[in-house]
Amino acid sequence: MDSSIVLVIAILGLLTLAVVAIVVEGRRRAGGTGRLSRETRKSDRSEPSITVEPVESDSTELAELDDEARRRAQESRQSLEPAGARAPVEYVPVDDEELGITRRQFFNRGILTGIGIFGAGMGAAMLGFLWPSGAGGFGDKITVGTEDDAKAEFDKKLPFYNAGAKTYIVPYPKEDVAKAKAVYDPRIVAGMEKGYVALYQKCVHLGCRVPWCETSQWFECPCHGSKYNRVGEKKGGPAPRGLDRFVLEVSGGSIIVDTAASSLVQGPPIGTDTTGQTAEGAPCV
Repeated sequence: MDSSIVLVIAILGLLTLAVVAIVVEGRRRAGGTGRLSRETRKSDRSEPSITVEPVESDSTELAELDDEARRRAQESRQSLEPAGARAPVEYVPVDDEELGITRRQFFNRGILTGIGIFGAGMGAAMLGFLWPSGAGGFGDKITVGTEDDAKAEFDKKLPFYNAGAKTYIVPYPKEDVAKAKAVYDPRIVAGMEKGYVALYQKCVHLGCRVPWCETSQWFECPCHGSKYNRVGEKKGGPAPRGLDRFVLEVSGGSIIVDTAASSLVQGPPIGTDTTGQTAEGAPCV
């Protein structure tokens, strides 16, 4: 599965968890206040009831108590002010700092804030991953080095490797260009006429990076044993063709490789051998 699809699924999952947490918290606040636990209700039922025994008193004392109660009630009614005697009190909202928040509210808000920050960070990371790369990186034209840099490696019987372009620059014998014209794309032949081939580092079998073997002077894949000669033509193993290659140009003594997908040319078919190079030593794989 493509890594960008995995990231999108992960972000959607995190956002879903955040929404579920908010809904659960809202329901808990709405329905949790005022409920008694099962243990509390059981304890209340187990408490013995209190029986109030009537107090014996004679009718004279009761009459006196009734008269006293009526007198106090009359005094209370007389002391009350009429409803229109005062202006209505203006409502002043309570200051949040004075009201404060409970410990539970603090932790709940902290958790939701943390989920929000984490989701925003993951979203920004996903956008950064999916955003197209700027000019100069893989997928664009890359100056891999100068001709002098490449020739210094060739003198040591090594290819000139550039990690940014994921490319091996190898020499191509100019005396073999005539045979190459019958096999290769004209854009690749143009680079061969300059004396160079830009080989994509990926094995055409299952995509492993193919290293250079100094003893055999071939490219040998350590994953499944595919082998390619110096100019990337298949010599053995399960690979279905030779190494793919990029279009290159030489300008002002610099070698420029176009790593755009439109400039990636499929490797030559099995059986192609324009240089006649055989293994020059023991294989590495």
